Amino acid sequence: MDSIVLLFAVCLLRLWEAQGSSALTSVFVQKGKDLLLGVTEADLPTQINFLSWLFNRSDVLVTFSPDKEPIKYNERVEVFVGNYSIKLKNLQEADSGVYTVRAYGAKEHTETQYNVTVQDSVSPPQLIIDSVPTSSGSCNITVTCSTQDSHHINSTFTCDTQTCSQDIGEASKVTASGASLQVYLSSGSIICNHSNQVSWTTDMTINVCPQQLTEPPSNIALTVVTVVLCTLFIAASIGAARLYRQKRTKDKREETEEAVYAVPEFTPGARPLLQSLTNDASGLSPTSTYCLVGLPTGSKGSWDFEQSNS
Repeated sequence: MDSIVLLFAVCLLRLWEAQGSSALTSVFVQKGKDLLLGVTEADLPTQINFLSWLFNRSDVLVTFSPDKEPIKYNERVEVFVGNYSIKLKNLQEADSGVYTVRAYGAKEHTETQYNVTVQDSVSPPQLIIDSVPTSSGSCNITVTCSTQDSHHINSTFTCDTQTCSQDIGEASKVTASGASLQVYLSSGSIICNHSNQVSWTTDMTINVCPQQLTEPPSNIALTVVTVVLCTLFIAASIGAARLYRQKRTKDKREETEEAVYAVPEFTPGARPLLQSLTNDASGLSPTSTYCLVGLPTGSKGSWDFEQSNS
């Protein structure tokens, strides 16, 4: 039964090719990804008697018939009955080609085509810089943007500490695989871009001139540095002064604790010498008071000293 349906589809295909074909819609998909292909209701006949999906106009992928289950001829195709769409799984480069959906009605037939291109991801590019300073404070730059498959483009730029301008050389190139290789300026940077319709990758450089690396700092930067250094110096001075005062205080405390004070000694019953009874009391204890007591005139006895403590 499947072979009869397939033969019928091929016959309709040949009849359709004799009448012409419709325009293609280009579709790009990354290698290894899935792709959903469908058709809108406006592109279908009012009443569908037969519908088929084909690859490169000859390979039948799936057929739809009223009140019957769709028939698949490719295991990597997923079918959606409700809207006649299909999903192509794990696409490879060999799956690139024209996919066509053809619908036959009682009085009309329609066709929708997709030109599918399966592409692999592009390889990272490499940007090589050769800069030569000039006497005017700028530099001339020669760049080479290359890919792993030996494609490359060369270009030259003139840069100063602020801007760059592209002078001569190639700006872009299309490789054999259909990818694009470009060199361009963006926000003061030189960019090498390798891309195709499904992926892109870049290599870039900044500060390409030696002058940009040795540009003197601005006045604001100098002010900030000066303020920071002064603040650090003041903080260090305050810390050193505090440590010095703490050390001095500690040394004085230790000297006080270790000092020995001499205490005068007195022998009980001892009598002081007469010559001590002068106005000079430098050798006496500050807590002792001496007085001279005399006997009445003509009385017998001798002079006595009496010590009283105050």
